[in-house]
Amino acid sequence: MVREISKILENEPSFRIRQAEKAVFSNLIGNWNEATELPKDIRERLADSFPLDLGLKAEKILDSKDGLTKKVLFKLADGFKIESVLMMHGDDRATACVSSQVGCAIGCLFCSTGKQGFRRNLSNMEIVGQVLFFSRMLKKSGKKITNIVFMGMGEPFLNYENVISAIKILNDKNALNIGARKISISTSGITEGIEKFSEEKLQVNLAISLHAPNNALRSKLMPINNRYPIEKLLATVNEYIKKTNRKVMFEYLMLDGINDSADHAKELSLLLKKPLFMVNLILFNPTGNSEFKPSKSQNIKKFMEALEKAGIPVTQRYRFGKEIKAGCGQLSGDL
Repeated sequence: MVREISKILENEPSFRIRQAEKAVFSNLIGNWNEATELPKDIRERLADSFPLDLGLKAEKILDSKDGLTKKVLFKLADGFKIESVLMMHGDDRATACVSSQVGCAIGCLFCSTGKQGFRRNLSNMEIVGQVLFFSRMLKKSGKKITNIVFMGMGEPFLNYENVISAIKILNDKNALNIGARKISISTSGITEGIEKFSEEKLQVNLAISLHAPNNALRSKLMPINNRYPIEKLLATVNEYIKKTNRKVMFEYLMLDGINDSADHAKELSLLLKKPLFMVNLILFNPTGNSEFKPSKSQNIKKFMEALEKAGIPVTQRYRFGKEIKAGCGQLSGDL
């Protein structure tokens, strides 16, 4: 985006480019007419060549009962729709959960997005636009986006170039200046993407959607495992850690009677007892699929205790916006 603005104003003095950048990323304007420090002709040129919605029109906004979560349905220029989520934390953190694709090709059985199938990749502008929308929203209350997670619709590493480009814009000190360590990418295990990511020299966090401790069960839940089995995935993650020396989080969806037994916990402990591995337990959110139910609280407690006893760092993810279908696996683009 910074480059696009510079190109549009390439014949203008450099301070005009800085003013335009500040208007978008610091002042968070929603209309170029608000950038009153810029001459009218420049504002008109930018309005024609660089619309501030970046191709996203917010069609509907849902708020959770506790006021901590907002889910937005965006309509794209070609008519496709995506959903994004804003999550507020008690310590003034604000996390934007962004989508990287329209739909998803991975087809995980427990995920609403996967049922939509794959439509297309989002552009880097459409990705950044989601964060800018929430940033403008928070500006009214004096808050700002502090964290970004690529855990919305789509598989980020199947839209690798646009996702990385968007991250660099979001991280740019002349743009939103969001720290790289405050940004996380979640992948279903696309090993080629993990390999490329390890060469980026970015301090961005990596999360792996695992959800099962063995190939037989993981292939049932996540067909992508047939192409990227656990052994191949973990070998790639180990190489990633060797190159980056960064922690990797393994996401594990707790499904009642399917992957939450004591035996599953023991199997997972043996699989993930390695330096810089950590586990994040996620309670299943209803997706309209009666085949799956969230694990019982006592089973989650036992599962977590088994991992801790084995020496594996483990956390449990807080459930944001379940009743407005804004939780993990609930985004579908048909709000």
